[in-house]
Order: sequence, then structure tokens, then C-alpha cells
Amino acid sequence: MTTTSHSVARQGRRRASVLLAAVLAATAFAHAPASAQAAYPNRPLRIIVPFSPGGATDTLARIVGQKLTEAWGQPVVIDNKPGAGGNIGAEAGARAAGDGYTLTLAAAGFMAVNPSIYPKLAYDPVKDFAPLTLLVKAPLLLVVNPKMPVHNIAEFMAYAKANPGKVTLGNGGTGTAQHLGGVYMSSEAKVNIVHVPYKGSAPATTDLLGGVVDAQFDNMVTLLPYVKAGKLKALAVSSKQRSAAFPDVPTLSETVLPGFETGTWYGLVAPASTPAPIVAKLSQELQHILAMPDVKERLMALGLDASGTSGAEFGQFIRSEIATYAKIVKTAGVTAQ
Repeated sequence: MTTTSHSVARQGRRRASVLLAAVLAATAFAHAPASAQAAYPNRPLRIIVPFSPGGATDTLARIVGQKLTEAWGQPVVIDNKPGAGGNIGAEAGARAAGDGYTLTLAAAGFMAVNPSIYPKLAYDPVKDFAPLTLLVKAPLLLVVNPKMPVHNIAEFMAYAKANPGKVTLGNGGTGTAQHLGGVYMSSEAKVNIVHVPYKGSAPATTDLLGGVVDAQFDNMVTLLPYVKAGKLKALAVSSKQRSAAFPDVPTLSETVLPGFETGTWYGLVAPASTPAPIVAKLSQELQHILAMPDVKERLMALGLDASGTSGAEFGQFIRSEIATYAKIVKTAGVTAQ
């Protein structure tokens, strides 16, 4: 073989080697995301809770987180980010990496109510999140400090009418479902009640126990322990049917406000950029968790009704709730403070 022939052959082998290396690299790159997704999860997960520790969302997140840990063998860290009616935590969740390792505990307030309350939000509840599942629905419970001179819901409304602007009602933050539910209740009852927003339900309850505010219209999961201990007095629930957690407590609908109903709900969402296979895996596991008898019983004891929808169903539910609350906010005339 001539020198020229050897040179051509060597060049050919080099080109073949470069081509093979390129093909192998491309193949490895193409399969890397799939491999990462198949191994998911292989490190701790984080659930952002946009409210203070001790509230309903915090309790829910810990119940779900415990079950995820048992199923997948990975720790689940609860990251409380309270403030602005849930907007701060929601923004953090929307801007998190879409890798399936950061989830957000979604609440009716900042997902469905706030778009009608705040003129500008740093997140879009529909475009910035991938819905995973609707966890629970929950009616609200109206409670008062035992020192307040009322024994039932009729006396509470009569006292509020006789003392306009003097009765204070704590809630978990401006624009939350609790806040809007309270405004809706006082509007329908035609009573002048002062609504006092806090950075979460837990600090509102603390002030109620201390007598700083007179009453609270909030989630049962937050208030139930104090009612059972005799530290707070339960007057009424916001659902049309009585709650299994408080069968002796009447509804607002059956007493002073016929047909009245309001409440809240909680779900889990991931950043919108999360890969579809990971979203599907999370959704399926969460639905499985919510179907567990022990989880259902634990939630029922807290006054919460387990749901467990698909991600698509939850997404549709969120959109319908945004439209519904837009009408309620307009009717009640609620604006951000």
C-alpha cells in the first residue's frame, strides 16, 4: 500500500472514531433524562407550605410526607413560607426547579381567591403549576373565646348586631378562603364584624386563645384540639351538612343563614416544567395514599374529607374555582389590604 493510501486509511479511521464518539455521546445524552426519571426519587423531597407551622396545610403536608417517605424511602422536608395570604410560598413553589423534588401544598385561598383579590401576582395558579391531586375538601368552623358572652350562633349574630364594629374575627391571612368565607358570612348576616388577618391560622388561634380577638372562622384541623379541650367554643360549621367531626355543632345553613355554604380545599402541585412522567408518578402515588383507610380515618378525625383526583381533574377544578371565587369576591367587595 502506498503512503497516500495509508494516509487516507488513517483519516478514514479517525473520522469513523469521531463519528462513533459523537453517536455514543448523543445516545447517552438522549437517555440521561429518561434514566434520571426512572430513578426518581433518589434524594429528599421538599413540600413548600405557604403558611405557618401548626395550621391545616402544615398538618396535611406532614401526613402526606410521611406516607411518601414510607412508599419511596426518601425523606420529605416541610418548608413553611408564610405571608401575603400564601402568595410568598406560592411564588417560591412556582419558581422552583421542575425536577419533581419540590412540591407546593396548594390552598383555595392563594390558588383560586387571590387572582381576584390582588391586582398583580408573581405567579399564575394555572400556567405556573402542574396539578398533582386534590387532597381534601374542608368546611370552616366558627369558634369563639369562652369568655365571649354567647352560647350559640344565634346569640353570636345578635351580639354582633348589637355591637357593630366591636366583634373581631381572626383569619389566616388576607385573601385566604377563611378570610373570604368570614367576609361572606358577615355580609350575608348583615353584621359589622372586624376581620383581622394573620400570617397563617396558627397565630390567629394563639391570639384567640389569649383573648386578643373574639372569634375565628377557620379550618377544623386547626381548631379541633382546642374545642375538644374546652379552650374554645364551637358555634357553627360552614357546610350544608353537619361534620362527622362535630355532629353536635349545627350548620350556619340550618340556623341563621339558610342555604349558606363555604369552605376550603387543599391539593398538591409541582412546577409547570416538571416532566410528565414524574408528574404522573407523583399523582398516582398521592391518589394511592389518599385511598388508604388509615389516612382517610386520620383526615376524617381532623374534619377533612379525603379526595384524591387525577392531575387533570384537579386542574379543571382549580379553573372552575377561580371563576366561582371571582364572582364571590366581586359581590363581597373584598380587596387586598
